[in-house]
Amino acid sequence: MQFDRKNLTNEEVVHMYRRLLWPRMIEEKMLVLLRQGKISKWFSGIGQEAIAVGATMALQQDEWVFPLHRNLGVFTTRNMPLHKLFMQWQGNKEGYSKGRERSFHFGSKEHHICGMISHLGPQLALADGVALAHKLRKENKIAVAFTGEGGTSEGDFHEALNVAAVWDLPVIFIIENNGYGLSTPTNEQYRCESLVERARGYGMDGVKIDGNNILTVYDTIKGVRDYCIENQKPYLIECMTFRMRGHEEASGTKYVPSYLFDIWKEKDPIKNFEDFLLAENVLSASIVESIRNEFKQTIEDELQLGFNAKPMVVDTEEEVEDVYKPIAASSKSLVINNSSAHYSPIAVNEKRFIDGISEGLKQSMQQHPGLIIMGQDIAEYGGAFKITEGFVQEFGKERIRNTPICESAIVGAALGLSLEGYKAVMEMQFADFVTVGFNQIVNNLAKMHYRWGQHADVVVRMPTGAGVGAGPFHSQSNEAWFTKVPGLKIVYPSTPMDAKGLLIAAINDPNPVMYFEHKALYRSVTGNVPEEYYEIEIGKARHVRSGDEISIITYGAGVHWAEDYAAEHPEISIDILDLRSLAPLDYAAIRTAVLRSGRVLILHEDTLIGGIGGEIAAWIAEHCFALLDAPVMRCASLDTPIPFNIELEQNFLAKARLGEMVEKLIVY
Repeated sequence: MQFDRKNLTNEEVVHMYRRLLWPRMIEEKMLVLLRQGKISKWFSGIGQEAIAVGATMALQQDEWVFPLHRNLGVFTTRNMPLHKLFMQWQGNKEGYSKGRERSFHFGSKEHHICGMISHLGPQLALADGVALAHKLRKENKIAVAFTGEGGTSEGDFHEALNVAAVWDLPVIFIIENNGYGLSTPTNEQYRCESLVERARGYGMDGVKIDGNNILTVYDTIKGVRDYCIENQKPYLIECMTFRMRGHEEASGTKYVPSYLFDIWKEKDPIKNFEDFLLAENVLSASIVESIRNEFKQTIEDELQLGFNAKPMVVDTEEEVEDVYKPIAASSKSLVINNSSAHYSPIAVNEKRFIDGISEGLKQSMQQHPGLIIMGQDIAEYGGAFKITEGFVQEFGKERIRNTPICESAIVGAALGLSLEGYKAVMEMQFADFVTVGFNQIVNNLAKMHYRWGQHADVVVRMPTGAGVGAGPFHSQSNEAWFTKVPGLKIVYPSTPMDAKGLLIAAINDPNPVMYFEHKALYRSVTGNVPEEYYEIEIGKARHVRSGDEISIITYGAGVHWAEDYAAEHPEISIDILDLRSLAPLDYAAIRTAVLRSGRVLILHEDTLIGGIGGEIAAWIAEHCFALLDAPVMRCASLDTPIPFNIELEQNFLAKARLGEMVEKLIVY
């Protein structure tokens, strides 16, 4: 192995040696503790330390790193105290995730390290978002994201690199090619000779280097960092290395030919660098022994602090509260309490549903200079439904960003922006397309605050619903896919006033919000909308109409179906509650609706099985049983895909069975 120290001083290379040795000695101790049953799981990075350490040393301390589970050297090079890391590995409350996350699935904003999720690829797009934040601020900073050769097979790898290239983002993608994705060798993962060849396909530069040579890694990353900043371009680096132990300790290494261990043992990054420094007379045997003894004692001292941590005391209230970041009171927006059907704002204009959404977006852009809107065709074209028409002229293309067709990467980039203090609204062109961004939403956006205290200041707009003859892939009501995911907030307005106020509230909320907007209401529904910048409180239902014979609990288009039916049947005293928010639900308002009539019909456009109506019905049965005069009934759409033909679609929708269900409930 050839080392070129260039202009590094003796003090600098010794410091580098110490940085390299420290995670190796920690890990050797952890493997002992694993065998003793004192930690539960370990993903070994032995043999790969030069990549994590060298890359992190080449960065500024306040530049974000997105490591994986084999990158202990990232955490130690960022000076995270061992005793606190050990508490994390033990699942102790005093670790970095309050005992909620595994060994390396956590982050720390203080150290500019973002916690991975087990899916490997999604963190690459988060690095895009951080790099975009630096670019928008014109800062001389980059982001660095790690992946393994196995992770390059995921669609998230393609999406993240493509977005970085298209947007000219200062981000470095590091592939740690250690030869195996768990037990699958590279010849069963890809056919190109080197993964770095893929860089050219994205219009970026790349290089393949010896990942076991720390001087090569350090010098390469340092030079590429300068390149990314100067040219505002991304870069791909493939680091060749080898995993000397199993994927994790329980899996073993029997699937790896023994001769490979002999070859790579000779390439050990620490032994070779140590020999080089000894040969250069930078180190002596006594100094090496002294450093090792120092580290050994420090490890024992730090572990003792870790072992002395207080036992876990379970606090259910804290567990539930930490799912969301608390909302600070805002002095900028008026919070309108229009939970009563008779609320009458002062300064209003009659507007369409679609205008309420557009106005809410525009006023939010004016209020928040750090708000970025992203989506397909939203800039000059104005979006598929023209909601952002004219925005690019007022706010510029840096803030109104057209995206490639890559929903997962854009959700991830939105989350990356949040790490740097930006707000983001991402438009799904149709709610149906969320399936290809599902992982980022339910595993990254939703869980991040609970996992390690980092909030996700992201709104995902979801044009949803049927009634426009758009068929099975542009008409689905998929809100219930998300209502069961802790960490997400779900809103679904039915009026222009609520469309504006709930969108503003969603953007002001520091937590991830799924904002469902029914396409069929865009230009068919009008109503009074206050001119001012205001919020409708998330989690508060709206009492639409008073009645004492039957209570219809609904939301979205269902509100208008219920109102139309009530107007056509004045002989029935119908009470209507518009939920507006599906997570959190307004249970007090639901109970009051039950109390008003004793007969409840839950109406929604979603299909019956798995719809949120089942959850609401179960809650009413459990908590309001004594108030009921009849079973809770549900009116929902057919349990089929949504047909294209208009007659078939009308038959599919819950509205077709509303009268039948009301009559059934009334006569029970």
